Amino acid sequence: MNHTYVDLHALQTVPPSNLNRDDTGSPKSAVFGGTRRARVSSQAWKRAIRTAFGEILDPSQLGVRTKRVVALVADEIGRQDPQVTDAAAWAEKALAATGVKVERPQRSKNAAAVPESGYLLFFSAGQIRNLARLAIKARAAGGEIDKRDAKAAADSAHSIDVALFGRMVADATDLSVDATAQVAHAISVHPVENEFDYYTAVDDLKAGDDDADAGAGMIGTIEFNSSTLYRYATVNVHGLRGSLGNDAATVEAVRAFVRAFVTSMPTGKQNTFANRTLPDAVIVTVRSDQPINLVGAFEDAVRGGGSQGRLAAASERLVKHAREIERAYGGGQVASFVVRVGDATKPLGELGENVSLDELVDRVGSAVAERIGAPS
Repeated sequence: MNHTYVDLHALQTVPPSNLNRDDTGSPKSAVFGGTRRARVSSQAWKRAIRTAFGEILDPSQLGVRTKRVVALVADEIGRQDPQVTDAAAWAEKALAATGVKVERPQRSKNAAAVPESGYLLFFSAGQIRNLARLAIKARAAGGEIDKRDAKAAADSAHSIDVALFGRMVADATDLSVDATAQVAHAISVHPVENEFDYYTAVDDLKAGDDDADAGAGMIGTIEFNSSTLYRYATVNVHGLRGSLGNDAATVEAVRAFVRAFVTSMPTGKQNTFANRTLPDAVIVTVRSDQPINLVGAFEDAVRGGGSQGRLAAASERLVKHAREIERAYGGGQVASFVVRVGDATKPLGELGENVSLDELVDRVGSAVAERIGAPS
């Protein structure tokens, strides 16, 4: 059986920031190798990648994740046939035919409120169009929407993001889609301690007053940390091909994922910290055996880094660990590419062909096309 995986590794330095906070507002963290590390959850970075797709791919290739799926289908019915006056009712029937349960939101006091699903549903633009088309056809014929047709409409024409990140449909499990991309929680390669920023805000109309209350209009604290993160993700190429059903779409999906993985960043507190950075180094490996997360390089946390700094120490650790994995278990590498900046990441140049981001996207796309037998 053919296997193809695209593994993506990155080292990324982030200045004082709070990219991804917990329920108390603190930056998320995790204990790894016995030390507390900064952490950015996989969910946060997957959301950032999906958002970045909007700048890379055409909207017709993407999906929408929402509880307001009835309104979404109803809007599409209206676009396809402006003469339909009861679009919401027929949208509800179309979704009911797929097995999805919807109900009027409990928070709404409006009895005529458009029903919503009880959880987020992820449908592609093509699936929304197909369901709307079925509803219009059934309405015109004065009949019911065939359940098999509705299931087929909701389970074909998967968008790139649905195929990559999957979906869970609790009411109709046969509509669930297995994810073909996995994104790890990013963790710092070194121990981290959170700090607090004490801030004040001045009332503009009180500034300069001699009144006793002419001080700060408000005070507060924001928790933050800074870190060098190790990030990892992988794409199951043949699984992606099976979900999309199209060679060209598969190659485009991988290309988009690589670019979005590199350029995206969660937006937590970004206006406060202006913390947006690009990775110091990215290693992308096309493999024929299995995905391999190289986080073991940092099980023993980088401490200080000496005169060379943490990034240089992390780069040397990553090269050594990758070589040890290859020595111990053999190589399943088909191709490997490195995008890096600065002298600190120079050791990583050993791990693959040194390229720019645009070249990386093209080279990985070509390698994937060759693996699945598609024209590059």
